[in-house]
Amino acid sequence: MALLLHIDTATEQASVCLSRDENTLALVSSSEQKNHAGFVQPAIRQIFADNGCTMQQLDAVSVTAGPGSYTGLRVGLATAKGICYALQKPLILVNTLEVMAQAVLSQLQATGSTPVSNTVLCPMIDARRMEVFTALYNLSLAEIKAPHALILDASSFAELLANQPVIFSGSGHLKLRNLVNSHNASFLHTLHTAADLAFLALKAFRMNRFADLAYSEPLYVKEFFNPTKNS
Repeated sequence: MALLLHIDTATEQASVCLSRDENTLALVSSSEQKNHAGFVQPAIRQIFADNGCTMQQLDAVSVTAGPGSYTGLRVGLATAKGICYALQKPLILVNTLEVMAQAVLSQLQATGSTPVSNTVLCPMIDARRMEVFTALYNLSLAEIKAPHALILDASSFAELLANQPVIFSGSGHLKLRNLVNSHNASFLHTLHTAADLAFLALKAFRMNRFADLAYSEPLYVKEFFNPTKNS
């Protein structure tokens, strides 16, 4: 049975999760973005104390690798790497946007919604002004378009929306909502957590998809992103 620790500090809400196989044992979140660094270590200690287990029992640690907040990504990866180095545990990196897409799938399943088979998932992270970090996935979370920075305008996704439904989500979708007028566009306010990361990390663990501790770096997409600044 795989005991995994999951750390997500990539965006405005930070969370840590402890899971055993498909079961979530604990989840702690914080919406104080400027305090992600102060939140993570106490939260990790709390979930282990509450569940009567130790970090030495871990089988691996996963972390959202980006894109996202420059500071948040550094905090999350440094924490995960520190634990892995100290305990000689494998590290799992998962793209933030894929975790956000998984959160949408979980929400649709929970509400009993069944999107048509060619629906595209488009999670978005708010960046400066009209810019977002985004990617495209199908309903199996296969990557259609890799994570990238995009400046939104009225023509954004026009070709895609002409041919198939797209579900936009994440903090950046609000910028697009007033620009797009298409019956194929849906908008979901979905907050992802480390529990969504856990779902994807378990798949990676079972496939032995581990990162190189020495050379792992966050995926910034751009050199710097600070969502606390005015858009």
